[in-house]
Amino acid sequence: MKTLSPLLCFTVLLGLSNPTFAQDVLPFPITPSASEAGRTIGESTNKRRQDARYLSEEAPNILIILIDDAGPGLPDTFGGEVHTPTLSRIANTGISYNRFHSTAMCSPTRASLLTGRNHTRVGNGQIAELSNDWDGFSGVIPKTSATVAEVLKNYGYNTSAFGKWHNTPTMQTTAAGPFDYWPTGYGFEYFYGFLAGEASQYEPTMVRNTTYVPLPKTPEEGYHLTEDIADDAIKWIHQHQAFSPDKPFFMYWAPGAVHGPHHVPKVWADKYKGKFDDGWDNYRERVFKRQKEMGWIPANTQLTPRPETLASWESIPEAEKPFQRRLMEVYAGFAEHADHHAGRIVEELERMGLRDDTLIFYIWGDNGSSSEGMHGSISELLAQNQIPTEISQHIEALDGLGGLEALGTPKTDNMYHAGWAWAGSTPYKGTKLVAAHFGGTRQPMAVSWPKKVDADKTPRAQFHHVNDVVPTIYQILEIKEPQVVNGFPQDVIDGTSMAYTFDDANAKGQKSTQFFDVMASRSIYHEGWIASAFGPRTPWLPVTPGMATWTPDKDVWELYNLDEDFSQSKDLASEHPEKLAAMKELFLIESAKNKNLPIGGGLWVMYHPEDAPRNMANEFHFTGDIDRMPEFTAPKIGIFPHHASMEVDIPDGANGVLFALGGFSAGVTCYIKDNQLHYEYNLFEIERTKVASTTKLKGPTKLEFDLQAKPHQGGGPPHLHSGEMVIKANGKEIARTMIPTLATLAFTANDCFDIGSDLGSPVSDDYYEQAPFKFNGTIKNMDIVYQKP
Repeated sequence: MKTLSPLLCFTVLLGLSNPTFAQDVLPFPITPSASEAGRTIGESTNKRRQDARYLSEEAPNILIILIDDAGPGLPDTFGGEVHTPTLSRIANTGISYNRFHSTAMCSPTRASLLTGRNHTRVGNGQIAELSNDWDGFSGVIPKTSATVAEVLKNYGYNTSAFGKWHNTPTMQTTAAGPFDYWPTGYGFEYFYGFLAGEASQYEPTMVRNTTYVPLPKTPEEGYHLTEDIADDAIKWIHQHQAFSPDKPFFMYWAPGAVHGPHHVPKVWADKYKGKFDDGWDNYRERVFKRQKEMGWIPANTQLTPRPETLASWESIPEAEKPFQRRLMEVYAGFAEHADHHAGRIVEELERMGLRDDTLIFYIWGDNGSSSEGMHGSISELLAQNQIPTEISQHIEALDGLGGLEALGTPKTDNMYHAGWAWAGSTPYKGTKLVAAHFGGTRQPMAVSWPKKVDADKTPRAQFHHVNDVVPTIYQILEIKEPQVVNGFPQDVIDGTSMAYTFDDANAKGQKSTQFFDVMASRSIYHEGWIASAFGPRTPWLPVTPGMATWTPDKDVWELYNLDEDFSQSKDLASEHPEKLAAMKELFLIESAKNKNLPIGGGLWVMYHPEDAPRNMANEFHFTGDIDRMPEFTAPKIGIFPHHASMEVDIPDGANGVLFALGGFSAGVTCYIKDNQLHYEYNLFEIERTKVASTTKLKGPTKLEFDLQAKPHQGGGPPHLHSGEMVIKANGKEIARTMIPTLATLAFTANDCFDIGSDLGSPVSDDYYEQAPFKFNGTIKNMDIVYQKP
C-alpha cells in the first residue's frame, strides 16, 4: 500500500481544516459530502454536495497566441509590410506593448511564458535538443515550477494546447514516454501538435495527447499544419461549450509558423510578388519611417546600422537576387497565413458569443526573426550542422526540384537570408539568438478583453517580459501565487503583473530588473538602463571566428540608457564605466539566482556535439516493422560509424523501403525497387549520394551495412567528416560508395526513423510519389551496433 509523503499529508489536512490555506495549495481538497449516512437508506439523508468554486463567476476564457520566429519589424499592425489583420484586430480592440520582451530562443521563451519564471530557473537555458547536465540548461521544467495550465486546471479551467511544444526532453518523446513532461503532464488536459522545435508544415509528426497520430489528409489533398491546428482548436472550443459550458477555458495556440522551414501554399507567397525587390536595406528604411508615423516607436528613435558581418543587398550578385527575393515572399506569405488561421479562432469565438469575455494575449514572436538561414537556404538545418555551402549549390539543387516555384513546397526546407531577418528586426540590430540586442528579444504584444479592457491605441511602454503573463493572469483571477502544486513546493515566480497597465497607458513601470542570456549572448536591464555583451556566436555565420577559444572574460560590454535611446543606438560604456561595472555585477548576481551558471553553459553541445542528447544505447535490436521513432531518440545511422544487419525475405517483384531516417530535406534511406537494392544519403538536398546493388536480390537474405568515418574529402572545418558505406548480401559485397560529407547533429528536428516504410516526409525523390512505399516482403529484424572510433 502506497503512503502519502508527510508534506502532502500535512498540506491536505491543513487544506481541509483551513479553507484560506487552500488558496496556497493545489489541487484543492475534495468537497466533503453534504449527506448523512445512517444504518439503512431509510435512516439516511441524501443531499447533493456543492463543489467548492475557486474562481469568480466573471473569470474569463483565456487564449494565448504565440507566433514563432517573428521579428518586430514585420507586421503591418505596427509598421511592417506583412499583412496581419488578426493582430490588428486584437490591437484595435485592446491595447499593445512596444517594450515587451522574450528570450532569444524557442524553448527558453516557452518555458518562461508558461511558468512565470526566468528561463534558466526552469532548466531551459537553450533549446531542448542542446540540453546538458547543468541545472539551468537541463531542458526539463521542474515540477516545482508549475505551469499556468496546471494551476488553472486545478482552479476549474478546461485547458488545451495546440501546435509547437518544444519543452519535453528529447529522449522522452517516443510513443513509450514517459509522459510526465509532455503537455498533458504539465496541466494541459488536451494537446494536439508536435513536440519538437520545428516540423515540416506538410508532413509533420503529430501527437494527440500522448499518442502519435496520422495526418487527416496528405499534402496533395491540401494539408497544412497551421490550418490543421486551427481546425482542431475550433473543434475543441465547440466540445468545451457542449460538455462544460459552466467552466472557462484556457487555450495556448502556438503554430510552428513562422519558424523554418518556411512552408506555405503558393497562393499566399504570390501575394508578395515584387514587394521586396529592392532588398532588406530599403525595407528597413521604409518600415522605420512608418513606425514613427504610426507612433509605435518614439520620435527620437534612431535606426541602428547593419552589422559589419551581414551582407548589404547591393553586395548580392544579381544572379542570386531572384532566389533571395522569393525566399522573403514565401516567408511573408507564411506569416500572413499563420495570422489568418489565428483569426479563424478569434472569429469563431465571436460567432459563438464568447469573444467579449475572452482575454487574448497575442505575442508576435517567441524570439526575433531567425538569421539561421545564413545566406539563404533550401535546407535550413545546414546551419545547426555547421556545414558551409555556397548559394550556387542551393540554386543548382533547386533547379532539379522545379526552380523558384519549389520554394515553400514539401520539396524544400527553405529559409531566407539573414538580411531579411535583420530587416524584420527594424529598428533594432539583433535577430534570434542575440540576447544582447532587442531585435532578438523585443516582441510586439497585443492584449484584448472587450468586457474589461477599453480599446486604446497608445502603446504601453512599460518594460515587460514573457514571464509577466502568468502573474498577470493570476492577478486578474485573484489567484494567490500557489506555494504547493500537486504536492510540490513551488519556486518563486519571477514575473511582474502587467494588469496595472490595462487602463493606464502612462502608468509607471513596475518591473525594475530583467536578465537575458542565450548561449552567452546576454544583457541585464535595470531601472531604464541595459548593459549587454554580444557573445561568442554570430548566428548568421556558419562558423564564428574565435568561438573555439572564447571565454566570457573576453567579451566587450555595451551600455545604453533606454529612457533616451529606444533602439540601443548609442553605446555609453566609455562614458559611464562605473554604471557599466555595477550592471555587470548585477548580471552575475541574477545569473547565480537563476541557475544561469556557467556563463555560456548553453554552448556546451556546440563545442561538444558528442554530448548532444541522444539515445545512450550503443546497440539497437528491432523486430518487424518499427515506425515513428523520433530522430533524436533513434540510432544515428547517418552520423555515427556503425554496423547494421537485417534479415529479410525478398519476394518476386520486391519493392519498398527497408529503413529510412529523416525526410526529404535530409536523411538516409535504403529501399528496393524491382528486387534491386538502393541506398541514398541525402545531405540536406545539396548533395545526394546514391548507390544501387550490382545484382538483384530474392529470397531469405541477410543484409549488412557498414558506415566508416573518413577524413573530410574537401578539407573544411575539423568537425566535418566523409563516410564510406559498404553493403553486403549474404556475406557478399553488393554496393560501395563514398559519402562526401556526413551530417554532424541531425537531419531533422521532427521527422523519424521507420523500418518497413518511409512515413512522414520521404527521404528520396526516387519514391516520392509512392511514399510511404511500404515494403512488400518480410523484415524479420534489424540490428545496429555503433563502431568504436
